[in-house]
Amino acid sequence: MLSVAWHTLRARWAAFAGSFVALALGVALLTVMGQALAASLDAPVRAPERFAAAPVVVRGQDTLRVTTSTGERTKELARPRQVPAEIVAALRALGPVTQDRSFPVRAYGAPAAPHDLVGHPWSTARFAPYRLTAGRAPSAADEVATSGDWATVGTRLHTADGPLRVVGTVATVSGPGPGIGLGLGLGLGLGLGLEHAVFYPDAQAARLAPESTQLVVEADAAAVRAAVKDEGQDGDEDGDEDVRILTGDARRLADADPGRDAEALTALNALFGTAGGVTAFVSVFVVASTFAFAVDRRRREFGLLRTAGATPGQIRRTVLAEALLIGTLASATGCVLGTYAAPHLAELVVDGGLAPKWYAIGGPSARVWPYHLAFWTGLLVALCGALAASWRAGRTAPAQALREASVDGRALTLGRRACGTALLLTAGALLAYTLATDPGELLHRKSYISRPLLLITAVALLSPLTVRPLVPRLPGAVGLLARAGAVTGVRRTAAVAAPVLVTVALAGSLLGATATIGAARAAEVRQQTVADFVVTPRDGTTLRAEALEKLRQVPGTVVSASSATTVFTLEDGVALVKSEARAADPALLATTVRLPVTAGRLTDLDDGSIVVTEEWARHRVGQRVRVWLGDGTPRTLRIAAVLSIGTGDNGAYVTPANAGGGGGGVDRVDVRVRTGGDPAAVGARLRTVDGVRVTSRTQWVRAALPQTNRTTRLGMLLVLGIALLYTGISVANTLAMAAAERRADLTALRRAGATSGQILRLAATEALIAVAVGTLLGLLVTVVNLTGLSAALHLLSAPPSIVLPWQALTWTTAACALLATTTAVTSTTPALRPPRS
Repeated sequence: MLSVAWHTLRARWAAFAGSFVALALGVALLTVMGQALAASLDAPVRAPERFAAAPVVVRGQDTLRVTTSTGERTKELARPRQVPAEIVAALRALGPVTQDRSFPVRAYGAPAAPHDLVGHPWSTARFAPYRLTAGRAPSAADEVATSGDWATVGTRLHTADGPLRVVGTVATVSGPGPGIGLGLGLGLGLGLGLEHAVFYPDAQAARLAPESTQLVVEADAAAVRAAVKDEGQDGDEDGDEDVRILTGDARRLADADPGRDAEALTALNALFGTAGGVTAFVSVFVVASTFAFAVDRRRREFGLLRTAGATPGQIRRTVLAEALLIGTLASATGCVLGTYAAPHLAELVVDGGLAPKWYAIGGPSARVWPYHLAFWTGLLVALCGALAASWRAGRTAPAQALREASVDGRALTLGRRACGTALLLTAGALLAYTLATDPGELLHRKSYISRPLLLITAVALLSPLTVRPLVPRLPGAVGLLARAGAVTGVRRTAAVAAPVLVTVALAGSLLGATATIGAARAAEVRQQTVADFVVTPRDGTTLRAEALEKLRQVPGTVVSASSATTVFTLEDGVALVKSEARAADPALLATTVRLPVTAGRLTDLDDGSIVVTEEWARHRVGQRVRVWLGDGTPRTLRIAAVLSIGTGDNGAYVTPANAGGGGGGVDRVDVRVRTGGDPAAVGARLRTVDGVRVTSRTQWVRAALPQTNRTTRLGMLLVLGIALLYTGISVANTLAMAAAERRADLTALRRAGATSGQILRLAATEALIAVAVGTLLGLLVTVVNLTGLSAALHLLSAPPSIVLPWQALTWTTAACALLATTTAVTSTTPALRPPRS
């Protein structure tokens, strides 16, 4: 069988070229994705940065620990607690104590100023360590020292807290030599800095950021542990319930966002995993389609083999042997291609800011398992794609050797009809079950990326049944022949339409889902916002106390200030769940927002109660629920009101007394103009307050439209790019095989008087008919998916809508049409040679 299969491949290499290219590219992508996942498993642990030279860092507890019947559950608190004053006093008896503070800084008037400036006390600079490269240390309230090369001594900066003057610049010390005032033998080798830091005099930093959640103790670690009554060992990260003692590598936990590498790699792994799954799906789709069409075109050949005595089993084994040879060669080629492509992907994601700077794929440290996974997956895809085709080939009757007509018989085999119907019913049943049990699941990204694949497969299997009803009568002789060719060659038309269906359906479902959810969220904000103005910090994350007081003094207004916080609950006694929340005065809140209350009253909220959503396990008015506040303080609160789930942005509400340490300050102020007031005058008065950004209700709603982040956008483009690439391969391969088979028909048309232009228009029209069928089916799949999503929004009490991404659909369809017509015309051109007499 292998010998026959090898000779068949050599003789019919053009018919299998599409499958080979599709498999090779698929295996290459799987190889790259596998290496990318392997690279993330070897992520190095970041060394301490800001406190690399600090002996001991004492940090306020930043982890909530709850003991359950199945073990301890932990969650990161919204903000670390402050180090208790009694512990600070005990530590001062051991040695010098330096309190650390961090706060955002926004500099105006300096074009080169980075957007992510962070302020710190000058006394903490020596623990990085930083070294002065020019100027001197800041001493006056309006003096600062900066890291990096964006400012020089004498640079004037304008901030919300007043003008500043740069009196010094610093850089990190990276070799042996003295640090700033330490004399620790640290180095003279300099770097631009760990972050874009702005160092203030300690007193000014304390005024700008009164809270301090961590400090440096220049004392022996054992003595520090004894002082806070900690029983941990050296290098442990455990402290008592109030603080954590950080030494050695654990000091990195005192740096800003120590888990950023893990978060970035988790997002990348989700991206690459999705791309790998779509690659495998589309590869099977293309290979199965190509083999099915090739087997259908080889009916006479298989009939001759049956006439010569070949058994059905031998025919099946021949087709599978062809798939085995193609799969082996393509998988090996794909592994080689993936080896060279992997480093370029790493450079792309690093340059795009999606991965840490150290991230690299491939090289001498590359793992072997991604190659095994990609190779054997490619081989399995080839065999699975050819399995159905081989079964059909084995059923070829010897009488097919006498076949002359190229008109297709039954549009669908019984097996294909049964599989398509079963998948269609399964897709409908799963959608109905999800809507009945957990409609919120449909709003998750993994759901609206994976769920369309089942419906796409079902519609593609049943697509031959739709060709005749969907193709209208076309005017002219060319139109008449094109429709006849598309309808009589229904399998060819369906083979071209199927990959177009995949691409259009993926583009419509993925982009339409994000647009539909985004529109629903914007509509929620529009319904809930009744304030005339919304005031947010212009710099940083919270409003200054003096700015908030000035806002409250604006006459003719109702001012409702709120802050972001979190609450934690233990569901079913084992699951510690973190919920976003806002802390606000309930009386003022009710006049400036219109929350979707389904039970209870918002005005019943007080210091002993909480407003929850229907998503909570306990959500009946009057029930008491055990919660932990943002700083980990346990409380038992009565449910005062219940909100609908919506798109997921409706969180809990508590009073400012229950904000805990998780309330990092007021970050939003809703301002409503009283009856008879002048909105224009109020807006002008609000804008005179320093350090705030004032937006009207219309501007706030417009800004609330969710923006797709870079990782999600890259994932969408990668998925759609893969689908479009495979569409091009499949369409080109199918049309090339069809043109080679129809050479005699086209020659007959030439003899009958058809011109070259008419034949080319005929080929292009047939290709466009197939693309149109695939586009219509793709739109049908898109509408069904988005209708299910809209139904889920309705069940969640969110504004239902359906938003079709017409621009993306237009470009996708145009690209498919261009690929199809170009291939059809190119493959038909050889048949235009003058007929021989």
